[in-house]
Amino acid sequence: MNETLLRSWWMPALRGLVTVAFGLLVLLDIALMWLVALFAAYALLAGAVWAAGALHNRRADARWRMPFMLGALGIGIGTLALARPVRTELVLMVLIGAHALATGLLDMVAALRLRKFIRGERLFALSALTSIVFGIAVAAAPDAGAGALGPLVGIYALSSGLALFVLGMRVRAWALRDMAAGTELAAPA
Repeated sequence: MNETLLRSWWMPALRGLVTVAFGLLVLLDIALMWLVALFAAYALLAGAVWAAGALHNRRADARWRMPFMLGALGIGIGTLALARPVRTELVLMVLIGAHALATGLLDMVAALRLRKFIRGERLFALSALTSIVFGIAVAAAPDAGAGALGPLVGIYALSSGLALFVLGMRVRAWALRDMAAGTELAAPA
């Protein structure tokens, strides 16, 4: 996981941008059917980013399976949302909550592993914690519906996405600094 993230700074940055875009669109108070389509696109894109980055770095990083599992989860949930777009708000909210909780837990594991290798892992942990809290909030009141939880979904996506984007930019700056110094990717001092 460490090598994958360190060599592929664009993964959390792109995932963050996709998450921010999703959050902004949700806050525009769109119809439920559009929310289903947007969530599916978000989960598919975020999942594809993680899966592609993991597969790209599988030879360089022995721990590539964690981001690949995260990507596969996103792709699976996005596909499920597309296959059943007429489901009720409850199903949509449960899917979004389950996705947030699962990715938050996987991201927290990654953040804890990364703390030894990079600065800025706190942003990753903050994003993970935001996902976990949101997932628990949805699990506590899934029948509140998309209308009631919509603003919470938007705020969750914005805060989580911004944290991921900033983390990606920090890792990029750190990697560029190391490349300019002519060193291999190494942990910052």
